[in-house]
Amino acid sequence: MKNLLTDIAGVRVGHAEDAKVASGATAIVFDSPAIAAIDVRGGGPGTREDALLDLANTVERVDAIALSGGSAFGLDTGGGVQAWLAEQGRGHRVREALIPIVPGAILFDLLNGGDKAWGRFSPYRDLGYAAAAAASSADFALGSVGAGFGATTATFKGGLGSASAVTPSGIKVAAIVAVNAVGSVTVGEGPWFWAAPFEVDGEFGRRGLPDKFTEDMLLMRIKGGPAASARENTTIGAVVTDAVVTKPQAKRLAMIAHTGFARAIYPVHAPTDGDVLFAAATCEKPIEPLVGLTELGTVAANVVARAIARGVYSATALPFPGGQPAWRDRFGA
Repeated sequence: MKNLLTDIAGVRVGHAEDAKVASGATAIVFDSPAIAAIDVRGGGPGTREDALLDLANTVERVDAIALSGGSAFGLDTGGGVQAWLAEQGRGHRVREALIPIVPGAILFDLLNGGDKAWGRFSPYRDLGYAAAAAASSADFALGSVGAGFGATTATFKGGLGSASAVTPSGIKVAAIVAVNAVGSVTVGEGPWFWAAPFEVDGEFGRRGLPDKFTEDMLLMRIKGGPAASARENTTIGAVVTDAVVTKPQAKRLAMIAHTGFARAIYPVHAPTDGDVLFAAATCEKPIEPLVGLTELGTVAANVVARAIARGVYSATALPFPGGQPAWRDRFGA
């Protein structure tokens, strides 16, 4: 186990960034179409193909998932991933036509100091293509990479994180999250991560929780203060398992796993967030539909919380005046 999304067999991850723009994209590519669903909890989401994932609708499997910065401009990322898949002959077949199915979600990173004057066309379609072309089942970088390149939080530089686990029943589950929350991933201004109770093997510093919580630690810290815009934030990600699940069960998995956001971000699911979590399954191992799915969701929520903390723990600051400090700038590794 690499403690990454690519611990799930048949799942590939690729990143692409534009340092001048201070933004990027991440492609999650499935070797074979995966059952997928979505759960949206934030008040300002930006999504692609979310209606397709509705339980009442026909298509059940997706070829890839696109995560990106760029706010609404970043929705072009899915088109780039789709173009690469089409070149590989991948897609949902309708007679002679092949249509790659690529849901996606975006976060707002347009005010992070990067040059967003890109002219008529945004760079996100090309970033999506490059991320898909780079997708691999090997290790991949965390922190200020891919969709998390330009991400920020209320207190420290945001980033992209991942984590994985095996349930007591032997089912693998992993998460990847781009953390751009309106809230804070750390307790107060200190080094402690809200997700500390779920940390595994010192994956984000072994700082634990403070000995006691003060009133100041529990104050609401939000990015941008009272003037924060409804679209300046958003934490987006995906949880993937090798369990055999139906589309409705994948939806339930996404709903339970969303608990990981609440375990790792304070406050969360706000009107000024667009929190989105996809759930996907490669359907390799059978699972009991009630207790088994509950167990899977429980572990998935812990994995999501860990991925969020790892994204901030691994991030590096952007090289712009007034840029948000990284957690490691203040507290080291």
